[in-house]
Amino acid sequence: MTETSPLETELKRLIQKTGPMPVWRYMELCLSHPKHGYYVSRDPLGREGDFITSPEVSQMFGELIGLWAAAAWNAMGTPMQVNLIELGPGNGTMMSDALRAIRVLPPFYQAAEIHLIEINPKLREKQKKALTGKKAVTWHNSLDEVPQGPAIILANEFFDVLPIHQMVKKATGWHERTVELDATGKLVYGTASDPTPQFDVLLPPLVRAAPEGAVFEWRPDNEMMKMARRIRSDGGVALIIDYGHVRSDAGDTFQAIARHSFTDPLKSPGTADVTAHVDFQALVRAAEDIGVCTHGPIEQGEFLKRLGIETRAVSLMGKSSPEISATIASALKRLTEGGRGSMGSLFKVFAVSDPSIPTLAGISDIPETPPPATRKPKQQASSDGV
Repeated sequence: MTETSPLETELKRLIQKTGPMPVWRYMELCLSHPKHGYYVSRDPLGREGDFITSPEVSQMFGELIGLWAAAAWNAMGTPMQVNLIELGPGNGTMMSDALRAIRVLPPFYQAAEIHLIEINPKLREKQKKALTGKKAVTWHNSLDEVPQGPAIILANEFFDVLPIHQMVKKATGWHERTVELDATGKLVYGTASDPTPQFDVLLPPLVRAAPEGAVFEWRPDNEMMKMARRIRSDGGVALIIDYGHVRSDAGDTFQAIARHSFTDPLKSPGTADVTAHVDFQALVRAAEDIGVCTHGPIEQGEFLKRLGIETRAVSLMGKSSPEISATIASALKRLTEGGRGSMGSLFKVFAVSDPSIPTLAGISDIPETPPPATRKPKQQASSDGV
């Protein structure tokens, strides 16, 4: 018999008292409950955690992101001071690797003031250790706390953990999906009894034509718009890397990962990472509404290749033993290729910039309309960082 998690007990009590809760609220509590939330109570990263992100796969990832940031700073006109901000910096690996790479560019290294957005106290401690001996770092709970000024914002696997609304299409309209209790007291999915008025008016045509029973996921635009407004008012760029689809479509991608394996999102809440694919078309629309330039999305593999990851891999392998060279080659494949267990095609890269910056390294020289891609069912997603 599976042991009930502390958060599960609280959620059941809450549902008994106030009724079914929407999926977005359930996801929010699973991740950020002040006492039992997954990102508040544990360290989820690395081989001993629940998933591995791209920076943990190879130093090449963070190094290239650092050099990309340097190119962006140059495109900004090399301001004397720039806020280099990372949202959800994990173990601090990406920023550590990025700073090591940009030390060869002293003007940018000196201009960059490091700000990390992190709510997990355990991860903050890991970040402090990873960044000891490098530049001074300031931690914040949200982007709003970072001082004004030109900014380079980095968000690797940040949007996928933002709570989603799930809507289910019925004959009567689109109903909010909920989490409730069945007759035995078990957490199960349900739907709101009444449809959401006029919900279909705002839907993309592709979703509007979905059959009954279809699930459509959407996130509020708050974080994307906050980021875009910051860039629009203060100048700068933002780079977003996450797994997801390039056009809005119907599909259920709500998933949970524990110990590098998929598990039921309703099982032992608070003990597994719950995420959902990112709708990049929605991010593009939100950013363009603010008036910033948008770039991409393109696949992560293509982005890293344009930045020179293959050349960097060859350089590293030339200085390494056969065993280390094999590890580097494996990491390169994992970061750039498609297929199960790899991140190259599932993960997408999207950027926004102040209108004065029309092009960005590695991402702007692509066709204006990226090829359509339907969202992948959740069982096809890699368990590495998704």
